[in-house]
Amino acid sequence: MEEITDDELENVESKCSLLFKKVKKLERELDETKKEYTKMSAKLKELKRARCDQENKQKIQETSRSLDREWIDREFEWSNTLRQLLKDKFGFDTFRPKQLAAINATLSKKDVLLVMPTGGGKSLVYQLPALVESGFSLVVSPLISLIEDQLIGLKKIGIKAATIHASTSKEEVKTIYEQMLEKKSSLKLLYVTPEWLAKSKRFMSNLKKAYETNRISRVAIDEVHCCSTWGHDFRPDYGYLGLLRPMLARVPFLGLTATATMTVLTDVQTMLSLENCMIITAPFNRPNLFYKVLPKPSSKDAILDYLEKLLKEEYNNQTGIIYTTTISESTNLAVELKNRGLKVAPYHAQLEPHQKKEIHRKWLEKIYQVVVATIAFGMGIDKPDVRFVIHHAIPRSMESLYQESGRAGRDSKNADCIVLFSLNDYLKILTMVSSVMEEKKALLTLEYCLDQTRCRRSIIATHFEEVWDKSHCNKMCDHCSTGNTDFVYYDLTSICVDVHQLIEQATSNDEKLTLNKLLDGWFQTGPKKLRISNLKVPKMSRQQAEVVLAYLLMKKYLAIDKGYNTYSTIAYIVKGKMVHAEKIEMLSAGKYVGIPKKYLEKEREEDELPRKRKKVD
Repeated sequence: MEEITDDELENVESKCSLLFKKVKKLERELDETKKEYTKMSAKLKELKRARCDQENKQKIQETSRSLDREWIDREFEWSNTLRQLLKDKFGFDTFRPKQLAAINATLSKKDVLLVMPTGGGKSLVYQLPALVESGFSLVVSPLISLIEDQLIGLKKIGIKAATIHASTSKEEVKTIYEQMLEKKSSLKLLYVTPEWLAKSKRFMSNLKKAYETNRISRVAIDEVHCCSTWGHDFRPDYGYLGLLRPMLARVPFLGLTATATMTVLTDVQTMLSLENCMIITAPFNRPNLFYKVLPKPSSKDAILDYLEKLLKEEYNNQTGIIYTTTISESTNLAVELKNRGLKVAPYHAQLEPHQKKEIHRKWLEKIYQVVVATIAFGMGIDKPDVRFVIHHAIPRSMESLYQESGRAGRDSKNADCIVLFSLNDYLKILTMVSSVMEEKKALLTLEYCLDQTRCRRSIIATHFEEVWDKSHCNKMCDHCSTGNTDFVYYDLTSICVDVHQLIEQATSNDEKLTLNKLLDGWFQTGPKKLRISNLKVPKMSRQQAEVVLAYLLMKKYLAIDKGYNTYSTIAYIVKGKMVHAEKIEMLSAGKYVGIPKKYLEKEREEDELPRKRKKVD
């Protein structure tokens, strides 16, 4: 074998090195191209969604212009029957805004998406048409409590309705299957959960047979926002509803929700194949609801004292709901309030069906003054005289806030919607959510709580893309009724510098700061290694300090870093990304932040009770 000279070897190595560099360069270019492609694909997807959103907005505007003429003022062959049934069966003389338009559209075999506020009368939109036509309407609802509530109401007025879900007995299921196919059956409304649709092949088989014999008059999907991953309460089993459209091609679909942005509506249309449907939106404003945010007392006993005072004085002999974040909070709070002589009961997903039904009944009959319910499970009730809804902790999203608050005052009389704000509760939510989207939704609720000047209704309307005139509030929120002009102002820049020093000090000692540890270090009460000797103790209460820290989190001068142990997720406070984007001295929010004096513990006593409402008969 011929030997390779050193020069030849060096030449080969040089060529290989050159090729290697070219390959590396190509790999870098490929990586950059992939990143750019991913970025542009996301941009294209965003633009397509924006185009769909704009088309939907245009569709809504066009529908709104012709709504009165085409769907409200116009007489249909069923109009007289509708008015008679409305009066005789449901006891109403007139329809609420947009109800009649949606009813006429669905009876005309149009697919409809209806966005109507909680308490606006969505259930009537599918219950009344079911009585006009032969066959039965299939109603998909995620809330068993709402289904049970509606069945009770329908039974009272002599309308045959049934339900199938995981707790339905085999005998009942068999009877309902027979009624689905029996032409002479008096069944008018069949309620099912999405989980049942997803798991029962026998039910889907029966449904197809009912369709083939013209027994199904329509499909109504309640809480239709649950179809969308962009919705505040996405449920995977709603994904199976996309199979219904091709299977029930001639049946009109009716989707109903109280909370859906344009993005959610676009997603729902695609998922359910309802691209050409009518979109009808009713005004979001509930003029009889008074919105208020209050600082949550710092100790457990103080919270219980506050709630006891509310329930025994302000809301004596009136019913309401207290929402909590977790099942344990629901149970424990109910026990503590019971120990103080209050008639309350917990309501959450781990209760047995018969327990839920009994608690629900006793609450409807005013045996219980309050139901302490979990946010995740939802109540799904239809009780008209709920005088107050209290969020014991900050809600997870603006949609949750709006929907849960909307369960108050369905009788059109004044009712209170109160959020008790604590930064600790917000941080707890961040440890419970599992996506960036959920974190963004929680942040919007934080902004709602921290905003000290804007009309609460204006914030809600802006979130749901509704044009708002501040005068429409009519002094029915804490800002518009009194005007928060009594502020204590703090130098945000110096506070931010101090807090960052505390974080750096902890990092140098291999420590991470929870909210309580940060506050302890700042107020010079924690371990010495977390303190800074020359740092001045802030001239504010710990509660005000929480609000200032929340403001810095909202403006991204602080951030949350999640830590994990065997049992839980922990929220640690770290420097935010805005620290790297600009100097602290150039805070975009301005040098000073104003905190209302209501956050001063000693000045809160008179402000803790909601604004006195007009007496409710």
